[in-house]
Amino acid sequence: MFNIALFGAGRIGQVHAVNINNHPETNLYSVIDPYLEGAQKLVDSYQAKIQSVEEAMADPNVHGVCIGSATDTHANLIELAAINGKAIFCEKPIDLELSRVRDCLAVVEKHNVPMLVGFNRRYDPQFRQLKEQLGAGTIGKAESLLITSRDPSPPPAEYSQVSGGMFRDMTVHDLDMARFIIGEDPVSITAHGSCMVDPAIGEAGDIDTAVLVLQFPSGVMATIVNSRRSGYGYDQRLELHGEKGLLQAGNMKENLVQHWGDVGCTSAKPQPFFLERYQDAYIAEWQHFADVLAGRCKPECSGVDGEFALVLAEAALESMKSGKTVIL
Repeated sequence: MFNIALFGAGRIGQVHAVNINNHPETNLYSVIDPYLEGAQKLVDSYQAKIQSVEEAMADPNVHGVCIGSATDTHANLIELAAINGKAIFCEKPIDLELSRVRDCLAVVEKHNVPMLVGFNRRYDPQFRQLKEQLGAGTIGKAESLLITSRDPSPPPAEYSQVSGGMFRDMTVHDLDMARFIIGEDPVSITAHGSCMVDPAIGEAGDIDTAVLVLQFPSGVMATIVNSRRSGYGYDQRLELHGEKGLLQAGNMKENLVQHWGDVGCTSAKPQPFFLERYQDAYIAEWQHFADVLAGRCKPECSGVDGEFALVLAEAALESMKSGKTVIL
């Protein structure tokens, strides 16, 4: 049984607490959060204990850390965990500054501890099956990929100032997914963005609508379509075209019931947001980290992948501002 110290008792921390507790090989050992009331609720629910950062890092009974705290704490906690020999699971991003990410990863490499970055969409059963069918030759050689990702509604404009902006916060998932599905590193990126949903987001210096095109060494092109608003639920779709056909992974809906009548067909909307849509992905992601802890495999999504996703997000921002394609 591997004891896990959970950093962050907020929304994503609560998701991980459930999965840590439900997994037969992991135990929610402690919770670390300056908001003690939230931490206490998790401690009471899972018979864990509250620790400080220093206590958790120095505790020999802690085998691994799960970092789901505020973004600006990630890099420091990763470094402390590495220095203290803890296996690391960290939600994206490692940091919003590329130089800080690289400094942090150097510490992880120096201390030779396993680290998994939480790009949860890699573990979604639908997306993984699509990738596996591509690998099995179902559609032959890939030619183009279309990724659609639209949030149900925009966040407060103030969120842009702490999130790093749309490309670093939202699009970064799709940039990583494009790499994951195609299995190559892109050689160029072109990005366009505008503010179509909430003028306050634009006034805060961010965008809420974007289209990006990535080109890969094999010639495959990936198009990413993003919006902070859908009006009909959490819109998450992939479409991969190849020489022999097409693979699609559609939305997960609130239910699968369809009503057919003389005016046509009606069905349920996509699930409301990421917690519901990617519930199975979070479970599978934690299973992978348990496999890493047990030494059965190495992290599939490492710090290098986290760094590369941020490189792509920065290049997208450069392309949008310059109006030119950025060569990687």
